[in-house]
Amino acid sequence: MLPDTAGRPMEILLVEDGLLDAKVTIEALRRCQIHHRLTLVRSVAEAQAILRQEGRFARAPRPDLVLLDLLLPDGEGLEVLRQLRETPGQEETAVVVLTAAESDAMRQACEQLHVDNYITKPVDEEKFLRVIREHKRLLLFDRASTM
Repeated sequence: MLPDTAGRPMEILLVEDGLLDAKVTIEALRRCQIHHRLTLVRSVAEAQAILRQEGRFARAPRPDLVLLDLLLPDGEGLEVLRQLRETPGQEETAVVVLTAAESDAMRQACEQLHVDNYITKPVDEEKFLRVIREHKRLLLFDRASTM
């Protein structure tokens, strides 16, 4: 498969406090060969600041895709998901949950907030890459239809 070079890079926000999990995700994205730029944050507070483009994140790009862990040191990723869904212009941002939380209540909360995909850790790399490629295809389709 040739690297995807169409258009600007896909902006990916990875919200993950575990450095090993972040490394695994980053390596999988490299193997995916999708033209992307990744920003890694490790807490709810950082994720919210980047989405609001505040402080040191004032010039941060708006993400096309958020890869979201739910269990973070300063709260639940659901807070980030809620913020996205309630913010005009960001409510349609694609969100893929990558989490060790397997509770039905957590999954239902994510579904109510219209999460695009819910993947439990350890992540099945093939499934993960299929999901990322599909989001890239949808993004390219959306860009083409707005031209």
